Amino acid sequence: MYSQARAKTLAAQVWPATMETSALSRALRGTALAIVGSLAIWASAKIQVPFYPVPMTMQTLVILFIAMAYGSTLGAMTVLLYLAEGAMGLPVFAGTPEKGIGVAYMLGGTGGYLVGFVFAAAVTGWLAERGWDRNVLSTALALLIGYGLIFAPGVLWLGALFGWDKPILAWGLTPFILGGATKLALGTALSAVCWKLFRRQQH
Repeated sequence: MYSQARAKTLAAQVWPATMETSALSRALRGTALAIVGSLAIWASAKIQVPFYPVPMTMQTLVILFIAMAYGSTLGAMTVLLYLAEGAMGLPVFAGTPEKGIGVAYMLGGTGGYLVGFVFAAAVTGWLAERGWDRNVLSTALALLIGYGLIFAPGVLWLGALFGWDKPILAWGLTPFILGGATKLALGTALSAVCWKLFRRQQH
């Protein structure tokens, strides 16, 4: 299904950084990609699509796609930059500034999901570096793992914060399953299209 050897991610193919590239150029490239990625995550958090049973944002889809395109290190650093922007008080999260901003918001009910964003980006990017994004089935599995790494700490955080006597799964998991499945399918298709377009340009 995948190769143990490190494969070039989509971003590395489109905007390569070789051994001959200077350290400054590599740093500027990484910084530019991280900033663009954090802005894309910010924008996706604000987009709400009417859906059943709850409205759906594109944030998790964008985070996982960026991770697959960037790889583990740059993907995780991009998410950390996004979280740093939120910690500084910028209204980057869904529901901000209406529901609060900064660290106070991050320590609320969504805190576990924010932590999960980092784990998901690192692992999904690691899988992409091993070629999991080159095949439809392995791409879907990588995205599924990513979603699991977002929701697991999110649900655990809610349980710890509000108590397991509350309907934690009904609050933090089951309403999002259908939307997550839809975004998984979209992410798989988007990855396949991007790779197909890239390969076509190479010929």
